[in-house]
Amino acid sequence: MRKIYLAGHRGMVGSAILRRLQDRQQQGEELDIVTRTHAELDLTDQAAVRDFFKASVRMR
Repeated sequence: MRKIYLAGHRGMVGSAILRRLQDRQQQGEELDIVTRTHAELDLTDQAAVRDFFKASVRMR
């Protein structure tokens, strides 16, 4: 299974990418699509991003 983090999933481009990935999921491709809002993960906070990805790797 491929894990994909998609930043900006609420914007015009990000939401289009999310729809395409979800279509691929529905067609049977094993994708783990991870999204977070700015309130959930501030990408300008390096420590928070590092902790988020460390925790995501452990979830595998």
